[in-house]
Order: sequence, then structure tokens, then C-alpha cells
Amino acid sequence: MMMAQSLFKCLKIRNPESEIHVLASPWTQDLLRQMPEVNQIINMPLGHGVFALKERYQLGKSLRNAGYEQAILLPNSFKSALIPFFAKIPLRTGWRGEMRYGLINDYRLLNKKNYPLMVQRYLALAFEKNAPPLTEFLFPELVVDLSEKNHLLEKFSLDLNKPVLVICPGAEYGPSKRWPEHYYAEVAAEKIRQGWQVWLMGSAKDKQVTDSLINFLSEDQKPFVHNLAGATSLLQAIQLMALSQAVVTNDSGLMHIAAALKLPLVVVYGSTSPEHTPPLTHQIQIVTKDFDCSPCFERECPKIHNNCMKELFPDTVISALNQLLSKSTLIASRL
Repeated sequence: MMMAQSLFKCLKIRNPESEIHVLASPWTQDLLRQMPEVNQIINMPLGHGVFALKERYQLGKSLRNAGYEQAILLPNSFKSALIPFFAKIPLRTGWRGEMRYGLINDYRLLNKKNYPLMVQRYLALAFEKNAPPLTEFLFPELVVDLSEKNHLLEKFSLDLNKPVLVICPGAEYGPSKRWPEHYYAEVAAEKIRQGWQVWLMGSAKDKQVTDSLINFLSEDQKPFVHNLAGATSLLQAIQLMALSQAVVTNDSGLMHIAAALKLPLVVVYGSTSPEHTPPLTHQIQIVTKDFDCSPCFERECPKIHNNCMKELFPDTVISALNQLLSKSTLIASRL
């Protein structure tokens, strides 16, 4: 969804009078509400992988009188093309995907070498067939309303008396993408020694990881760490992250949010690669280490050792973060 915003921006530039309505699952809608390019959100009641032909037909039928001129399909699945077809939207644009002839009447054949980035594949759908791939484009950028920040800080017993480092140590995809908690704890400890506080963010599934991270800290360091994993909604996580000064994370969804908030960002890559879905930001340090077996893109390390993460030591990440913050301060002082 974050990478889709580059498409929304492109569509608005090409046709400023256009209205963009996005059919989206409930859990992504907080992201869309922070995107000024989106005029309306249509609720997608069906979960990922659910076919539900009758429900798709009914939803498509309900959209027939909305006056849509074009539907742009970002997923490549067969079932994702059904609703625009049932809605009788005249121009239905997307990559061919799962043999969607007829359902899509403006289909494209993907040459992955020409479109290495997922965001480039999205952007291509804003243009006519055979248009050259974009190499320069607008990055996602969330516009966050912080008018209620004091209420939010009070709700989670937080303050801004010290600069905030956000750490996102979880990874929905699987353990192979997670940098060890005790390494994250060393980063947290170093920033606490420098006078910072640390906010841990993630979903409820990451709570065990964040709890483990805190257990590696000394008793005098723990008061400066706030465990927000599983405690916030996605919108609250976005708003709180926007109040921070920097983020350190695995390759995760929160990584893309931090990038769109234009925060100094350090990302630890091991089993995955930034070559297809990188965080779209200029304020970034990517920390990774080459191994013959990486990137493997597996949920769990096939070789058991998980060396692509274990061999990335905390001092490397701390150094990357300090360099990034130094550069960020220099830019701010020049402004």
C-alpha cells in the first residue's frame, strides 16, 4: 500500500482533476487516510485468499453507478480482477498475472528485467502500453495529523523530554528476517547512554520479541524503553512514529511507513533484499552482509545457522545510525 502511493501521486500529476478511490482491506485504510491523493476508500470485506464469487459479484454490482472510467489492478491474482469486471468499468488495466484475459481489457506483459522494482510496476499502469519504465518518481509521503499528539502521549504514558529512537524488531514474514533481540538491545542501550529514549513498535505477534529485547537491558536502562508492540492501532503507530527522531528496523511493513514519514532510517537486511521492494527514501542506511546463501527469501533459515543476521553485529548498525543522524543534523543546520 505504501508503494501504491507513488502511483496515486503520478495519477494526480497526470490528471489533477481525477478522483482516486481505493478498494482496500480494513487494516490498510489507516494508511490511505494519511494520503492526500486518495479521495475515497471503498471497504474490501473479503480477506486475503478468499474467493467468494457471490460476494465479489455483489460488490462489483454495487459500484456500477459510481461512474468509474478506469480500474487499475495492483494485485496479479485472477480473483482481484473480478470486482472491476462485475462493476462494468470500461477500462480495466493491469499486468496479465493469472491469465486474466477478458477480465482485464488493458493488460500488460511484464518483463521483470525492465521493471525490477515493484513500485515501477505499479507506476507503469498509469501510462500507455510500452511506455518506458520510470527511473525517477515521487516517493510515498504520509501526511500525519498531530493535533492530538498530547492526548496520544498521555494515553501511552509517553513524553518527548528526550529524543526518541523507534525500534521495530519484529517481522511478520518469519524469523529469518529478524535481527537478534540482544543485538537490538545493544543499539537501544547505546542510544540510552547518549541521552535518548527508545519506543518499541510492532504488532501483538511481536510482543514476545520486544519483551525479550527489554530483558537484555540493565535495570537502570529499562525505564527509558517503552514497549508499544500490540498496544497501538496502526494509525496510532504512525502518529507516534512521526514524533521520533530515527528508526531502526528489520525489513517489514513499519520500515515502509518510517520511509514515508521521512525519518532517518536504518534497515537490517539478511534473508531478503532491497532490490525489489526497497524503502523509498533518501535518509537511509541499509546494513547487510553478503553470503553465498543470501538472500534466500525463506521464512526460516534453510541452513539453520541464520548467519546473514548473526554476522551483522550491533556496532555496524550503531555506526550506520550515528552517521545518518550526523548527516541529518548537518542538513538541518544548513537549512
